[in-house]
Amino acid sequence: MPDGTIEPKKGRKYDQVLEGARLVFLSDGFEGASVDDIARAANVSKATLYSYFPDKRFLFMQVAKTECQRQADLAIATINMEAPIGQVLHDIASEMVEFITSKFGKQIFRICVGESDRFPELGREFYDSGPMLIRSKLIDFFEKGVARGDLKIDDFELAADQFHELAKATLFPKLVFNIADDFSTVEKERVINGAVEMFMARYGA
Repeated sequence: MPDGTIEPKKGRKYDQVLEGARLVFLSDGFEGASVDDIARAANVSKATLYSYFPDKRFLFMQVAKTECQRQADLAIATINMEAPIGQVLHDIASEMVEFITSKFGKQIFRICVGESDRFPELGREFYDSGPMLIRSKLIDFFEKGVARGDLKIDDFELAADQFHELAKATLFPKLVFNIADDFSTVEKERVINGAVEMFMARYGA
């Protein structure tokens, strides 16, 4: 493709391989996962695995994209979007925090950053399937909030980016610089509540 992005070959056992890889990556991480273990978990041969995915990095990225979409779909399905605006924002921020602080979320970020020089397409793919996906979902929700009279927003993209960053405040920098690897519920709630209060102070109607 013109931008250098590789599209996976789809086939009868594609989803089967992807699910096996997801289980192994979640259990063992990127470095600890072996192609043999993934093939065994997926109940396919290594030849079949390689026919869909040329290497482990590419397979990991496809798993990451699928997981990001799954998390987004799960959040939409479980969050009551008709609840009061503050509650909805709290629930959205909670889902975001749980993902970035999860073992798998941290693995996705670190492998994309660690391999970004040699495999820049990994970063682009992750950005499109992670932050940009969240951004589009937030924009959709904010537009509905404005239509209902709950919010007053002129620049929806900026508002979505700001809320995304507010929900990661303190937590994400500590993860990136290995200052902390886990956070208590109290620590998470402090950031989540602060994000909602700050956002509503700026954009609440």
